[in-house]
Amino acid sequence: MSLTLSSLLALFAAMVVLALIPSVSVLAVTARAASAGFRQGAWVALGIVAGDMLFIVLAIFGLKTLAAALGDAFVWLKYLGGIYLLWLGLRLWRADLPAGTEAAGSAAASTSSFMSGLLLTLADQKAILFYLGFFPAFFDLGALTFGDALAVAVIATVAVGGVKLAYAGMASMAGSVLGQGLGRALNLVAGSVLLVAGAYVILKP
Repeated sequence: MSLTLSSLLALFAAMVVLALIPSVSVLAVTARAASAGFRQGAWVALGIVAGDMLFIVLAIFGLKTLAAALGDAFVWLKYLGGIYLLWLGLRLWRADLPAGTEAAGSAAASTSSFMSGLLLTLADQKAILFYLGFFPAFFDLGALTFGDALAVAVIATVAVGGVKLAYAGMASMAGSVLGQGLGRALNLVAGSVLLVAGAYVILKP
């Protein structure tokens, strides 16, 4: 592995700071965790990390041509992600079950949470450009070995995933403190957040 410990630590610190910045993805994680519990927030976070991994692979291996070829696909993914968030928000609005019920732990709920995080990330067509511009500040992409790429992937997973899980944990605890009796209200709030997030993803230039 050619990367130094100092460069890896700098990358980790930078990605933690970037992940902490309030964003649509943070809203999605916290809304889902507050309404359906930590596990569902964690699934959203996992979807976000999976999307980031795809962009990181593209950036590390310098697939600029592929990224350009997928430009139209990224536009469609943007709309698909936004529509999915709107659908999930409407589902939360219409849900009769309070937060923390068994239905929140079902396979269908987990899949919906994961896909909302994944599509939200993939819908951001500027993310690949961000990573292509971000990583060269820390190392030479052309000189990276397989071990370097693996280390970067682990760092990104721990940094981004760890921060999103922390957000999910705080949101879940806040929902628990409010009590299950307010589960319907939490679903309405979470649904509203996801509806706004979906509209933002679709309408942003």
